[in-house]
Amino acid sequence: MKLTFNAVMFLGLALGAVQSVPAIAQANAGSTFQVVPTPNGNKANSSIFAASASSATDIWAVGDSTMHFDGTKWTAFAAPLINGELTADLQGVVDISSTEAWAVGNVTLGANPGQIIEKWDGTKWSLFPNPTLLPNSQGDLFAMTSTSATDIWAVGNLVQTFSNGGSTSYNLFEHWDGTSWTPTFINTAGFEGLTGVSADATNDAWAVGDNGGSTLAIHWNGAKWAAVATPDNLGEGPNQLNAVVALAPDNAWAVGYSTPGLAGQSATLTLILHWDGTTWSIVPSPNVGPNSTSQSNRLLGITANSADDIYAFGSYFAADGSGHQMTLLLHWDGTSWTIVTSPNPTKGNFLDDLLFAGVVPAPGNVWIFGNEDEGAQGGMGTLAIHSTTAK
Repeated sequence: MKLTFNAVMFLGLALGAVQSVPAIAQANAGSTFQVVPTPNGNKANSSIFAASASSATDIWAVGDSTMHFDGTKWTAFAAPLINGELTADLQGVVDISSTEAWAVGNVTLGANPGQIIEKWDGTKWSLFPNPTLLPNSQGDLFAMTSTSATDIWAVGNLVQTFSNGGSTSYNLFEHWDGTSWTPTFINTAGFEGLTGVSADATNDAWAVGDNGGSTLAIHWNGAKWAAVATPDNLGEGPNQLNAVVALAPDNAWAVGYSTPGLAGQSATLTLILHWDGTTWSIVPSPNVGPNSTSQSNRLLGITANSADDIYAFGSYFAADGSGHQMTLLLHWDGTSWTIVTSPNPTKGNFLDDLLFAGVVPAPGNVWIFGNEDEGAQGGMGTLAIHSTTAK
Protein backbone atom coordinates (compact mmCIF):
# COMPACT_ATOMS: atom_id res chain seq x y z
CA MET A 1 0.00 0.00 0.00
CA LYS A 2 1.36 3.37 -1.00
CA LEU A 3 0.59 6.07 1.58
CA THR A 4 0.43 9.06 -0.74
CA PHE A 5 -1.81 12.00 0.02
CA ASN A 6 -2.36 15.23 -1.82
CA ALA A 7 -3.98 18.51 -1.22
CA VAL A 8 -4.60 21.78 -3.00
CA MET A 9 -4.50 25.36 -1.88
CA PHE A 10 -7.98 26.37 -0.76
CA LEU A 11 -8.58 29.12 1.78
CA GLY A 12 -9.45 28.22 5.24
CA LEU A 13 -12.31 26.80 7.43
CA ALA A 14 -12.87 26.16 11.09
CA LEU A 15 -14.59 23.94 13.58
CA GLY A 16 -16.68 24.63 16.68
CA ALA A 17 -15.16 26.01 19.83
CA VAL A 18 -14.90 22.50 21.25
CA GLN A 19 -11.94 21.94 18.92
CA SER A 20 -10.13 25.18 19.67
CA VAL A 21 -7.33 24.12 21.99
CA PRO A 22 -4.87 26.85 23.01
CA ALA A 23 -1.50 26.34 21.36
CA ILE A 24 0.34 26.80 24.66
CA ALA A 25 -1.39 23.70 26.00
CA GLN A 26 -0.20 21.73 23.00
CA ALA A 27 3.46 22.75 23.03
CA ASN A 28 5.82 19.85 22.36
CA ALA A 29 9.56 19.44 22.54
CA GLY A 30 11.76 20.65 19.70
CA SER A 31 10.88 19.35 16.27
CA THR A 32 12.53 16.24 14.89
CA PHE A 33 11.78 17.59 11.40
CA GLN A 34 14.57 19.38 9.57
CA VAL A 35 14.54 21.34 6.34
CA VAL A 36 16.31 19.48 3.51
CA PRO A 37 17.80 21.53 0.64
CA THR A 38 15.67 21.33 -2.52
CA PRO A 39 15.99 22.94 -5.94
CA ASN A 40 13.57 25.48 -7.36
CA GLY A 41 13.08 24.00 -10.79
CA ASN A 42 11.03 27.01 -11.87
CA LYS A 43 12.58 30.18 -10.53
CA ALA A 44 9.40 32.25 -10.30
CA ASN A 45 7.14 29.74 -8.49
CA SER A 46 8.02 26.22 -7.39
CA SER A 47 5.44 25.26 -4.73
CA ILE A 48 4.98 21.52 -4.08
CA PHE A 49 1.41 20.17 -3.80
CA ALA A 50 1.76 16.38 -3.97
CA ALA A 51 4.27 13.60 -3.28
CA SER A 52 4.64 9.86 -3.74
CA ALA A 53 7.34 7.23 -3.29
CA SER A 54 8.01 3.71 -4.51
CA SER A 55 10.92 3.43 -2.05
CA ALA A 56 13.14 5.56 0.17
CA THR A 57 15.40 6.15 -2.84
CA ASP A 58 12.66 6.95 -5.35
CA ILE A 59 10.42 9.87 -4.33
CA TRP A 60 8.60 12.39 -6.53
CA ALA A 61 7.26 15.75 -5.38
CA VAL A 62 5.27 17.89 -7.83
CA GLY A 63 3.34 21.15 -8.06
CA ASP A 64 4.56 24.31 -9.76
CA SER A 65 7.85 22.44 -9.99
CA THR A 66 8.83 18.78 -10.31
CA MET A 67 11.64 17.19 -8.30
CA HIS A 68 13.00 13.74 -7.48
CA PHE A 69 14.88 12.23 -4.52
CA ASP A 70 17.32 9.38 -5.24
CA GLY A 71 18.21 8.66 -1.63
CA THR A 72 20.97 11.28 -1.56
CA LYS A 73 19.70 14.53 -3.02
CA TRP A 74 16.76 16.27 -4.66
CA THR A 75 17.00 17.08 -8.37
CA ALA A 76 14.64 19.23 -10.44
CA PHE A 77 13.17 17.76 -13.64
CA ALA A 78 11.34 19.49 -16.44
CA ALA A 79 7.67 18.60 -16.92
CA PRO A 80 5.51 19.69 -19.88
CA LEU A 81 3.55 22.92 -19.27
CA ILE A 82 4.90 23.30 -15.72
CA ASN A 83 6.98 26.46 -16.06
CA GLY A 84 6.51 28.39 -12.82
CA GLU A 85 4.32 31.01 -14.49
CA LEU A 86 1.17 29.71 -12.73
CA THR A 87 -0.47 28.86 -16.04
CA ALA A 88 -0.51 25.13 -15.16
CA ASP A 89 0.37 22.97 -12.17
CA LEU A 90 0.46 19.37 -11.02
CA GLN A 91 -1.82 18.47 -8.10
CA GLY A 92 -1.38 14.70 -7.77
CA VAL A 93 1.31 12.07 -8.29
CA VAL A 94 1.79 8.31 -7.88
CA ASP A 95 5.23 6.73 -8.02
CA ILE A 96 5.02 3.13 -9.22
CA SER A 97 8.72 2.44 -9.79
CA SER A 98 11.91 4.14 -10.93
CA THR A 99 10.67 3.79 -14.52
CA GLU A 100 6.98 4.60 -14.05
CA ALA A 101 5.21 7.47 -12.34
CA TRP A 102 2.05 9.42 -13.11
CA ALA A 103 1.05 12.99 -12.33
CA VAL A 104 -2.15 14.94 -12.91
CA GLY A 105 -3.00 18.61 -12.77
CA ASN A 106 -4.57 21.42 -14.70
CA VAL A 107 -3.94 24.14 -17.23
CA THR A 108 -5.42 27.19 -15.52
CA LEU A 109 -4.58 29.89 -18.06
CA GLY A 110 -4.35 29.65 -21.83
CA ALA A 111 -6.27 28.50 -24.85
CA ASN A 112 -6.97 24.98 -23.56
CA PRO A 113 -7.80 25.05 -19.84
CA GLY A 114 -8.54 21.80 -18.06
CA GLN A 115 -6.93 18.61 -16.90
CA ILE A 116 -3.54 17.23 -17.87
CA ILE A 117 -2.00 13.78 -17.34
CA GLU A 118 1.76 13.28 -17.42
CA LYS A 119 3.84 10.09 -17.31
CA TRP A 120 7.44 9.41 -16.23
CA ASP A 121 9.21 6.67 -18.22
CA GLY A 122 12.46 6.58 -16.28
CA THR A 123 14.03 9.31 -18.37
CA LYS A 124 11.56 12.15 -18.86
CA TRP A 125 8.04 13.40 -18.18
CA SER A 126 5.66 13.48 -21.18
CA LEU A 127 2.05 14.49 -21.67
CA PHE A 128 -0.30 11.50 -21.85
CA PRO A 129 -3.59 11.65 -23.78
CA ASN A 130 -6.63 12.50 -21.66
CA PRO A 131 -9.60 10.15 -21.80
CA THR A 132 -12.66 11.32 -23.72
CA LEU A 133 -14.82 13.45 -21.44
CA LEU A 134 -18.38 14.73 -21.93
CA PRO A 135 -19.04 17.08 -24.87
CA ASN A 136 -18.51 20.79 -24.16
CA SER A 137 -16.98 20.09 -20.76
CA GLN A 138 -13.91 20.95 -18.76
CA GLY A 139 -12.44 18.47 -16.31
CA ASP A 140 -9.99 19.38 -13.54
CA LEU A 141 -7.96 16.89 -11.49
CA PHE A 142 -6.72 17.55 -7.96
CA ALA A 143 -5.48 14.29 -6.42
CA MET A 144 -4.20 10.77 -7.15
CA THR A 145 -3.78 7.46 -5.36
CA SER A 146 -2.82 3.90 -6.32
CA THR A 147 -2.63 0.39 -4.95
CA SER A 148 -0.62 -0.98 -7.90
CA ALA A 149 0.52 -0.19 -11.43
CA THR A 150 -2.88 -1.35 -12.71
CA ASP A 151 -5.06 0.37 -10.12
CA ILE A 152 -4.65 4.15 -10.12
CA TRP A 153 -7.30 6.78 -9.41
CA ALA A 154 -7.33 10.48 -10.22
CA VAL A 155 -10.20 12.64 -8.95
CA GLY A 156 -11.57 16.12 -9.44
CA ASN A 157 -14.59 17.76 -10.96
CA LEU A 158 -16.13 18.40 -14.37
CA VAL A 159 -18.46 21.13 -15.62
CA GLN A 160 -20.45 20.67 -18.82
CA THR A 161 -21.83 23.81 -20.47
CA PHE A 162 -24.77 24.13 -22.85
CA SER A 163 -25.67 26.49 -25.67
CA ASN A 164 -28.42 28.11 -23.59
CA GLY A 165 -25.84 29.22 -21.02
CA GLY A 166 -26.69 26.52 -18.50
CA SER A 167 -24.26 24.02 -17.02
CA THR A 168 -24.12 20.75 -15.11
CA SER A 169 -21.51 19.76 -12.54
CA TYR A 170 -20.08 16.29 -11.95
CA ASN A 171 -17.72 14.53 -9.60
CA LEU A 172 -14.92 13.25 -11.84
CA PHE A 173 -13.16 9.92 -11.24
CA GLU A 174 -10.58 8.60 -13.71
CA HIS A 175 -9.13 5.08 -13.40
CA TRP A 176 -6.02 3.52 -14.95
CA ASP A 177 -6.15 -0.25 -15.30
CA GLY A 178 -2.73 -0.67 -16.89
CA THR A 179 -4.05 -0.10 -20.39
CA SER A 180 -6.26 2.98 -20.48
CA TRP A 181 -7.78 5.79 -18.44
CA THR A 182 -11.55 5.44 -17.98
CA PRO A 183 -13.62 8.35 -16.63
CA THR A 184 -16.70 8.13 -14.40
CA PHE A 185 -19.04 11.10 -13.99
CA ILE A 186 -21.42 11.49 -11.06
CA ASN A 187 -23.96 14.27 -11.47
CA THR A 188 -24.14 16.70 -8.54
CA ALA A 189 -26.98 19.01 -7.51
CA GLY A 190 -24.53 21.89 -7.05
CA PHE A 191 -20.83 22.40 -7.58
CA GLU A 192 -18.69 19.91 -5.64
CA GLY A 193 -14.90 19.81 -5.60
CA LEU A 194 -12.87 16.67 -4.85
CA THR A 195 -9.45 17.58 -3.49
CA GLY A 196 -8.15 14.40 -1.86
CA VAL A 197 -8.19 10.65 -2.51
CA SER A 198 -6.65 7.56 -0.91
CA ALA A 199 -7.00 3.80 -1.48
CA ASP A 200 -5.84 0.94 0.73
CA ALA A 201 -7.28 -1.81 -1.50
CA THR A 202 -8.85 -2.25 -4.93
CA ASN A 203 -12.27 -2.22 -3.26
CA ASP A 204 -11.69 0.43 -0.59
CA ALA A 205 -10.96 4.04 -1.46
CA TRP A 206 -12.12 7.46 -0.27
CA ALA A 207 -12.37 10.79 -2.05
CA VAL A 208 -13.05 13.97 -0.07
CA GLY A 209 -13.65 17.63 -0.71
CA ASP A 210 -16.23 20.38 -0.54
CA ASN A 211 -19.96 20.40 -1.26
CA GLY A 212 -20.98 24.03 -1.43
CA GLY A 213 -19.37 24.90 1.88
CA SER A 214 -19.99 21.53 3.54
CA THR A 215 -17.70 18.52 3.92
CA LEU A 216 -17.91 15.80 1.28
CA ALA A 217 -16.83 12.14 1.39
CA ILE A 218 -17.36 9.58 -1.37
CA HIS A 219 -16.47 5.87 -1.05
CA TRP A 220 -15.39 3.28 -3.63
CA ASN A 221 -16.42 -0.31 -2.81
CA GLY A 222 -14.89 -1.97 -5.86
CA ALA A 223 -18.01 -1.50 -7.97
CA LYS A 224 -19.17 2.11 -7.59
CA TRP A 225 -18.53 5.45 -5.94
CA ALA A 226 -21.21 6.56 -3.47
CA ALA A 227 -21.48 9.55 -1.13
CA VAL A 228 -21.30 8.85 2.61
CA ALA A 229 -22.68 11.24 5.21
CA THR A 230 -20.23 13.39 7.19
CA PRO A 231 -21.01 15.27 10.42
CA ASP A 232 -23.10 18.41 10.00
CA ASN A 233 -23.47 21.47 12.24
CA LEU A 234 -19.76 22.25 12.03
CA GLY A 235 -20.38 25.98 12.34
CA GLU A 236 -21.98 28.85 10.48
CA GLY A 237 -19.27 29.32 7.87
CA PRO A 238 -17.65 27.12 5.19
CA ASN A 239 -16.40 23.63 5.97
CA GLN A 240 -14.09 21.61 3.74
CA LEU A 241 -12.03 18.43 3.61
CA ASN A 242 -8.73 18.71 1.77
CA ALA A 243 -7.09 15.30 2.14
CA VAL A 244 -7.73 11.74 3.26
CA VAL A 245 -5.78 8.61 4.18
CA ALA A 246 -7.39 5.18 3.98
CA LEU A 247 -5.60 2.68 6.22
CA ALA A 248 -8.20 -0.10 6.38
CA PRO A 249 -11.93 -0.59 5.70
CA ASP A 250 -12.61 0.48 9.29
CA ASN A 251 -9.88 3.12 9.62
CA ALA A 252 -9.65 6.28 7.53
CA TRP A 253 -8.87 9.89 8.39
CA ALA A 254 -9.85 13.10 6.59
CA VAL A 255 -8.60 16.61 7.33
CA GLY A 256 -9.50 20.15 6.43
CA TYR A 257 -11.02 23.12 8.22
CA SER A 258 -14.32 24.50 9.46
CA THR A 259 -15.67 27.91 10.46
CA PRO A 260 -17.48 28.39 13.79
CA GLY A 261 -18.83 31.83 12.83
CA LEU A 262 -19.76 33.60 9.64
CA ALA A 263 -17.15 33.66 6.89
CA GLY A 264 -14.86 36.64 7.33
CA GLN A 265 -15.99 37.12 10.92
CA SER A 266 -14.39 34.06 12.46
CA ALA A 267 -11.00 32.40 12.34
CA THR A 268 -11.09 28.98 10.71
CA LEU A 269 -10.08 25.95 12.78
CA THR A 270 -8.54 22.55 12.08
CA LEU A 271 -11.03 19.82 11.23
CA ILE A 272 -10.26 16.11 11.54
CA LEU A 273 -12.76 13.32 10.84
CA HIS A 274 -12.32 9.59 11.48
CA TRP A 275 -14.06 6.66 9.75
CA ASP A 276 -14.58 3.58 11.92
CA GLY A 277 -16.18 1.40 9.27
CA THR A 278 -19.67 2.69 9.97
CA THR A 279 -19.67 6.47 10.43
CA TRP A 280 -17.51 9.56 10.09
CA SER A 281 -17.07 11.41 13.38
CA ILE A 282 -15.22 14.53 14.52
CA VAL A 283 -12.02 13.96 16.49
CA PRO A 284 -10.87 16.97 18.59
CA SER A 285 -7.80 18.66 17.10
CA PRO A 286 -5.64 21.53 18.38
CA ASN A 287 -5.15 24.97 16.90
CA VAL A 288 -2.69 27.81 17.29
CA GLY A 289 -4.91 30.28 19.15
CA PRO A 290 -6.97 31.60 17.59
CA ASN A 291 -6.30 34.85 19.40
CA SER A 292 -8.09 36.93 16.76
CA THR A 293 -10.42 36.53 13.79
CA SER A 294 -7.28 36.68 11.61
CA GLN A 295 -5.54 33.68 13.15
CA SER A 296 -7.05 30.95 10.98
CA ASN A 297 -5.78 27.36 11.12
CA ARG A 298 -6.23 24.89 8.25
CA LEU A 299 -5.11 21.37 7.42
CA LEU A 300 -4.14 20.68 3.82
CA GLY A 301 -2.67 17.18 3.90
CA ILE A 302 -2.17 13.95 5.87
CA THR A 303 0.24 11.01 5.80
CA ALA A 304 0.63 7.92 7.99
CA ASN A 305 3.47 5.80 9.27
CA SER A 306 1.04 3.44 11.03
CA ALA A 307 -2.42 3.51 12.57
CA ASP A 308 -1.06 5.21 15.69
CA ASP A 309 1.56 7.40 14.02
CA ILE A 310 -0.10 9.89 11.67
CA TYR A 311 0.77 13.44 10.63
CA ALA A 312 -1.68 16.13 9.48
CA PHE A 313 -0.35 19.45 8.26
CA GLY A 314 -1.12 22.82 6.73
CA SER A 315 -0.66 26.35 8.01
CA TYR A 316 -1.88 28.99 10.44
CA PHE A 317 -1.97 32.78 10.18
CA ALA A 318 -0.52 35.42 12.48
CA ALA A 319 -2.98 36.89 14.99
CA ASP A 320 -2.03 40.48 14.14
CA GLY A 321 -3.71 40.42 10.74
CA SER A 322 -0.41 40.90 8.89
CA GLY A 323 -1.09 37.86 6.68
CA HIS A 324 2.07 36.10 7.82
CA GLN A 325 1.54 32.36 7.44
CA MET A 326 3.44 29.57 9.20
CA THR A 327 3.64 25.80 8.96
CA LEU A 328 1.25 23.76 11.10
CA LEU A 329 2.05 20.14 11.96
CA LEU A 330 -0.16 17.83 14.04
CA HIS A 331 0.57 14.28 15.24
CA TRP A 332 -1.74 11.39 16.18
CA ASP A 333 -0.28 8.86 18.64
CA GLY A 334 -3.29 6.55 18.78
CA THR A 335 -4.95 8.55 21.54
CA SER A 336 -4.94 12.26 20.70
CA TRP A 337 -3.80 14.91 18.23
CA THR A 338 -1.11 17.35 19.37
CA ILE A 339 0.84 20.15 17.74
CA VAL A 340 4.42 19.31 16.81
CA THR A 341 7.03 22.01 16.28
CA SER A 342 7.78 22.50 12.59
CA PRO A 343 10.33 24.74 10.84
CA ASN A 344 9.55 27.98 8.99
CA PRO A 345 12.49 28.68 6.69
CA THR A 346 11.18 31.68 4.71
CA LYS A 347 14.10 33.68 3.38
CA GLY A 348 12.40 37.08 3.14
CA ASN A 349 10.76 39.50 5.55
CA PHE A 350 7.25 38.18 4.90
CA LEU A 351 6.67 34.81 6.57
CA ASP A 352 4.72 32.61 4.17
CA ASP A 353 5.38 28.89 4.74
CA LEU A 354 2.83 26.13 4.09
CA LEU A 355 2.75 22.31 4.11
CA PHE A 356 0.67 20.54 1.46
CA ALA A 357 1.78 16.93 0.95
CA GLY A 358 3.46 14.07 2.76
CA VAL A 359 4.74 10.56 2.15
CA VAL A 360 6.25 7.73 4.23
CA PRO A 361 8.48 5.70 1.87
CA ALA A 362 9.76 3.44 4.68
CA PRO A 363 8.89 2.92 8.36
CA GLY A 364 9.84 5.98 10.40
CA ASN A 365 10.95 7.88 7.29
CA VAL A 366 8.59 10.86 6.99
CA TRP A 367 8.73 13.55 4.30
CA ILE A 368 6.41 16.58 4.22
CA PHE A 369 6.38 19.18 1.44
CA GLY A 370 5.06 22.63 0.66
CA ASN A 371 6.44 26.04 -0.11
CA GLU A 372 8.39 28.91 1.39
CA ASP A 373 8.52 32.57 0.41
CA GLU A 374 11.71 33.27 -1.48
CA GLY A 375 11.90 36.86 -0.26
CA ALA A 376 13.97 39.21 -2.40
CA GLN A 377 14.28 36.52 -5.06
CA GLY A 378 10.51 36.58 -5.48
CA GLY A 379 7.96 33.79 -5.82
CA MET A 380 7.35 30.67 -3.78
CA GLY A 381 10.13 28.12 -3.42
CA THR A 382 10.04 24.39 -2.75
CA LEU A 383 9.98 23.25 0.87
CA ALA A 384 10.80 19.75 2.16
CA ILE A 385 11.06 18.76 5.81
CA HIS A 386 12.24 15.31 6.83
CA SER A 387 12.44 13.12 9.92
CA THR A 388 13.66 9.61 10.59
CA THR A 389 12.97 9.84 14.32
CA ALA A 390 9.48 11.36 14.31
CA LYS A 391 6.87 9.80 16.56
